[in-house]
Amino acid sequence: MKKYGKLLVLAVIAVVIACFFIFDLKQYLTLAYIQSQKDSLLAFYNENVWQTVGIYLAIYIAATALSLPGATILTLAAGAIFGFVHGTIIVSIASSIGATLAFLASRLVLRDWVQSKFGDRLRAFNEGVERDGSFYLFTLRLIPVVPFFVINLVMGLTPLSAFKFYVVSQVGMLAGTAVYVNAGTQLMQIESLSGIMSPSIIGSFVLLGIFPFIAKFIIQAIKARKVYSGFTKPAKFDFNLLVVGAGSAGLVSSYIAAAVKAKVGLIEKNKMGGDCLNTGCVPSKALIKSARAVYEANHAEKYGLENYEPQFDFSKVMERVQTVIKKIEPHDSVERYTELGVNCIQGHATIKTPWEVEVAGKVHTAKNIIVASGAGPLVPPFEGLSEINYFTTDDIWEIRQKPKSLLVLGGGPIGCELTQAFARLGVAVTQVEMGDRLLPREDQEVSDYVVNQFKNEGINVLLGHKAKKFSKEGATKVLTAEANGADVRIEFDQVLFALGRVARVANFGLDKLGIELTKRKTIKVNEYLQTNFPNIYVCGDAAGPFQFTHVAAHQAWFCAVNALFSPLKKFKVDYSVIPWCTFLDPEVARVGLNELEAKEKGIPYEVTTYGIDDLDRAIADSADAGFVKVLTVPGKDKILGVTIMGASAGELIAEYVAAMKHGLGMNKILATIHIYPTLAEANKYAAGNWKRAHSPTKVLEYLRKFHTWRRG
Repeated sequence: MKKYGKLLVLAVIAVVIACFFIFDLKQYLTLAYIQSQKDSLLAFYNENVWQTVGIYLAIYIAATALSLPGATILTLAAGAIFGFVHGTIIVSIASSIGATLAFLASRLVLRDWVQSKFGDRLRAFNEGVERDGSFYLFTLRLIPVVPFFVINLVMGLTPLSAFKFYVVSQVGMLAGTAVYVNAGTQLMQIESLSGIMSPSIIGSFVLLGIFPFIAKFIIQAIKARKVYSGFTKPAKFDFNLLVVGAGSAGLVSSYIAAAVKAKVGLIEKNKMGGDCLNTGCVPSKALIKSARAVYEANHAEKYGLENYEPQFDFSKVMERVQTVIKKIEPHDSVERYTELGVNCIQGHATIKTPWEVEVAGKVHTAKNIIVASGAGPLVPPFEGLSEINYFTTDDIWEIRQKPKSLLVLGGGPIGCELTQAFARLGVAVTQVEMGDRLLPREDQEVSDYVVNQFKNEGINVLLGHKAKKFSKEGATKVLTAEANGADVRIEFDQVLFALGRVARVANFGLDKLGIELTKRKTIKVNEYLQTNFPNIYVCGDAAGPFQFTHVAAHQAWFCAVNALFSPLKKFKVDYSVIPWCTFLDPEVARVGLNELEAKEKGIPYEVTTYGIDDLDRAIADSADAGFVKVLTVPGKDKILGVTIMGASAGELIAEYVAAMKHGLGMNKILATIHIYPTLAEANKYAAGNWKRAHSPTKVLEYLRKFHTWRRG
């Protein structure tokens, strides 16, 4: 029905516009015609007041709704016939109604098509309209240089509500309407339309249009002054920038500040390098590598070798993890960053005012502050938790004695990585997940594959099990979980909490300062990564929305540049192309949309897949498991998102990340030479599958006939 409604509206509009030009109705909407008919129009109006008003409204509304030329002449006519006051009121009502009808027609006929075709490019524009659409519409209405019919049609393609559009248009067009109606009261003295809108008048309107931006700047200044009330700003500062936290976000932001010769202080109470180096990315990958070596030895037959059970000391494996950390430590050390020009300050930071941070009793001042406090493991207050010793992703690296059995709570990326790693090191692992699948942010086939792989490796995966309480029965530790309405008893030796991470926002002054938080308990920031205090910025896990080391570094650039160069120049943080990888065996890497998200957001897509079991190098490596899955815009080669499951997926995804970032499509990937034999060829073959699915069948049929003809 909606489709037929669109066609009907289009047909009516087309017929009316065609009649307007076929019957040359434009001749009645010229300045000369109105001037010649002024006396007759006035006489008719004096004898038929309401009839005249009704006819005028109908003509004006129709002309505006259909974006026909002549609205200016009609506005002048209103001044000549109805006078300034009545004419202004009548035109204001008619123009607003007509504009809203044009807005609705554009929305009905074009918006769905435009948003489906260009939705990804318009996402930032749509978000801006949702946030400040009324403000921008009001500004555009004040400037008659911008054709109003264009505004009507374009705004119809946006999320702005029709009610807001009408109200803002009514108010915004009032000034311009008054000028034209007033000119119409002197209709006989007007020689041309250019006489109405002289350069000086147009300039006045442009200044009037700029006024809302000036007003917005003033409002922001007033808000800033209000939020800073009660605090005394120092006359001068010790630093241009103080950074709280020396993890990925803090290190990158301080590095950038030092590189542009700003004076920057970096405060860290624990170890330089933060969670990623000391308790996250680095130790987990070191453990995964050792675990994979054990697994490969146990499955050597797939390489034509004899299986053997490698002998290893569990404590030495865990010591190797620490050795890897120590080898990387110099990259993030105090010595290195001091050489780079960063003032490294050891101790607990307390933000006292928007410009002051206290460390070990000494107050440091800075024009801007960046909070990069990171996140810590989530440990819910389960009943009986105090009766047992437990590990989190922060302290599991201290373990030296191999547990007989390990209970892992959580089915996200961290939980899955550590589950597989410890299982391959000979630990009996039970993984408990409250949801109905592992890796819930990935597509269903990924989750299914991981579950099957884990079960094949002897891991006890318990989905749909909600942890309730812990207890001890003598020397036995027990988790009671609920599954299908019944209690399930799960025994274990050690337990690891891998239920996600929560932003560190407490105990360093944010609450006393009045820094606002989100519902997810991260620090609330705007698109420039500013808090409600404009000189305090946040990056990394403390800000969200992604808790990845590479995203923290990405945000850090925006924080540092915006803090050091605002208000001269500042940049909105860009999350358009964010990749990540779960380092299982096989790895799972993703960038952009997957099918799950595309369906949730109602984004049309096509799917192209390539099975890695067909790839020569993967077969040679006995790593022929997994797939490349690409989502594209229907009928086009534009990439919406990619999921790769397979060996070295975290490396293979980089080609698609670059392609999406720089607007390259499947045709460009297909046209790129890939070395044979490599795993990277999987990307090219996926592009080849896309090309075959979009081959020009009619052209190929003509070519077949052509070659048949050439054979005689």
